[in-house]
Amino acid sequence: MMRKTRSATAAAIGLCIAVAATGCAGGGDDSGGSSDGQATLTIWTNAMEGRGAEYWKEAAKEYHALHPDVTIKIQSVQNEDLDGKLQNALNSNSAPDIFLQRGGGKMQAMVDAGQIQALDLTDTDRTNVGEAALEGVSIDGKVYAMPLDTQPEGIYYSKDLFEKAGITSPPTTMDELKDAVAKLKAIKVAPIAVGAKDAWPAAHWYYNFALRQCSQEVMQEAAKSLTFDDACWTKAGEDLESLLEVDPFQKGFLTASAQQGAGSSAGMLANHKAAMELMGNWNPGVIADLTPDKKPLPDLGWFPFPAVPGGKGDPTAIMGGAGGYSLSKNAPKEALGFLQFVVTKEQQEAYAEAFDTIPVNKEAQGVVTEPYNISALEAFNKAAYSMQFLDTVYGQNVGNAMNIAVVNLLAGKGSAADIVKDVEAAAEKG
Repeated sequence: MMRKTRSATAAAIGLCIAVAATGCAGGGDDSGGSSDGQATLTIWTNAMEGRGAEYWKEAAKEYHALHPDVTIKIQSVQNEDLDGKLQNALNSNSAPDIFLQRGGGKMQAMVDAGQIQALDLTDTDRTNVGEAALEGVSIDGKVYAMPLDTQPEGIYYSKDLFEKAGITSPPTTMDELKDAVAKLKAIKVAPIAVGAKDAWPAAHWYYNFALRQCSQEVMQEAAKSLTFDDACWTKAGEDLESLLEVDPFQKGFLTASAQQGAGSSAGMLANHKAAMELMGNWNPGVIADLTPDKKPLPDLGWFPFPAVPGGKGDPTAIMGGAGGYSLSKNAPKEALGFLQFVVTKEQQEAYAEAFDTIPVNKEAQGVVTEPYNISALEAFNKAAYSMQFLDTVYGQNVGNAMNIAVVNLLAGKGSAADIVKDVEAAAEKG
């Protein structure tokens, strides 16, 4: 949950970085406008601290230098709090001018409510971003968000711990993954870290099993109809139950956060306390901020989610985000100019380096040199199709029900069948 740029780390909610001005602005009608030739823009992002937060601060300064009449105020919001805070702001007509957009059903709801603007992009903008990325944030032919990176999800791992455990190559099947779990336990390392306290990281295991078990057609139809009667949805939960039988996750994973501190799932990988973590491609940046020296993990690797027996999904398919940044309905025209600025080659290179990610602008992808990002980009380019994160695709109510149901299964309080039952119940409520 770009949703997941879920690149947030621990800090106070509402940290405000005022660029060329002071104070925190709420946005919406109070964000300044541009009737007098001056414009004050407010931006909500989930980059709380570190290089990501510094990128936004510098980008805002550089844009202000080019456009002295435009003042930019950046407010950082903890990732797990962003959706609720943003929805309240949208509903009360006090939304920021620019904000992190998850996409999928959540974006559809904003469009249906008339809360965000369609972006009037130039041919240059479309070249900078690419039509494939724009397709993921379009509804009825109109673009509603500016993507900044590609977000292939997979399993990040420690090459050093794999070598120590005698694992010679990344697992490509579930049987190989379970074998790797056993070998890592033998060297007294948590095989897989997951931050189930935040719900969505745990649910991503179910998403990926569903991606392997369900055909593309079934998953697309579910996004439209919110019906989950195909047997593949239950089979995905049964696959997760089967994985649980080998006890793959760290002790206390149900109360562990994903990205906050050394004890989080990302922190465990950063400090070699765990060998693997399933996550989107914002993860290297999060990990880098949690290593002892605050630098990228030198032995970090990446591999795609393994194949499962009998699955109807294409084995090359990949789970990924398709969000970006949207404009609220009251945002002045200058807000689009800033979004156009941050997808230019130079800004995309800086963004990629700050977040340790894959820029959406292909002209900037020369900065992608880390092996894990190269592996992820190659898999993304070879994928038969990419599916957005399911809690985003199915909207907030259904998505949250799915996430909670998966955590219940992990906690021994629910079953594979219960996931489908709870999701269908949420869909019926609307």
